[in-house]
Amino acid sequence: MSALASAARAGILAGLSTATLTGPVLAADGAQPVYKTVDVAGVQIFYREAGPPDAPVVLLLHGFPTSSHMFRDLIPRLAIRYRVIAPDYPGYGYSDAPSPTAFTYTFDHLAEVMERFTQAVGATRYTLYAQDFGGPVGFRLAARHPERIAGLVVQNAVAHEEGLAPSMDAARPYWRERTPATEAPMRAFLTLETTRFQYLHGARDPNRVSPDSWTHAQSRMDRPGNAEIQLAMLADYGSNLRRYGEWQAYFRARQPPTLVVWGKNDPFFTVEGAQAYARDMPATETHLLDTGHFALEEEAPRIANLMLDFLDRRAFGRAQ
Repeated sequence: MSALASAARAGILAGLSTATLTGPVLAADGAQPVYKTVDVAGVQIFYREAGPPDAPVVLLLHGFPTSSHMFRDLIPRLAIRYRVIAPDYPGYGYSDAPSPTAFTYTFDHLAEVMERFTQAVGATRYTLYAQDFGGPVGFRLAARHPERIAGLVVQNAVAHEEGLAPSMDAARPYWRERTPATEAPMRAFLTLETTRFQYLHGARDPNRVSPDSWTHAQSRMDRPGNAEIQLAMLADYGSNLRRYGEWQAYFRARQPPTLVVWGKNDPFFTVEGAQAYARDMPATETHLLDTGHFALEEEAPRIANLMLDFLDRRAFGRAQ
């Protein structure tokens, strides 16, 4: 190695060594997630966690067909002040994916597992972030245990009939009855082409959406046996519509502090669905963003800032 290269290498290493000892770097490291698993009724649940362990909790519930990976850009931004926890449901991400013959894949059951998960990680009270499937899972938790909910953050998750776009009509026969004929068109939702579409359609600048997002989601869906898991969940989505009245009654009765951050170009869930929350909870703060279904892919910094302000003022700023 030349003297010049040796000197450069020594200087770089010295700089790195010094940097790792500085306060700002250590502070930033504290907001980075750790990756854990916990046993919940015999199922290993993977989750990401960051932030002070004694801080108020923000629980992030993901959608379809993704996992806690969708929160990778949000978690460090919230964890500067809050304990942030993002689990993968059974059958998703890095959690166990037992066969549908050994595990009942319904929204009711996922909500039960997530309730046990919150108990296992000591999250007795939390603000709930719900995206897509995270809505029906999370709203079940909230309606069942309203005393545990400090606030709601709703991101493209539906609790009102008008929130379902006409594009969802093709799934209604499958929701009514699962047969080979009704299932055939639903298999398109399991393909890489459709997963990519879900991430890119409506994006303000598709070039800013990392392909890591949809390829990661697809890689987990492509595991042997996972197609049957996803088809079971898609078939059970119709059960959520029958719960809308219950959830709306919860919203009206309890008036949880609520922030709606919504990708207004979502091909599946409508702007009317975003605005409907304020009908039940007049103090709802609604922000329509120029992006698609997976708004965090383009808007993580903005959503994080809106959330930090909301959490400080309304969710955890109130008397506990």
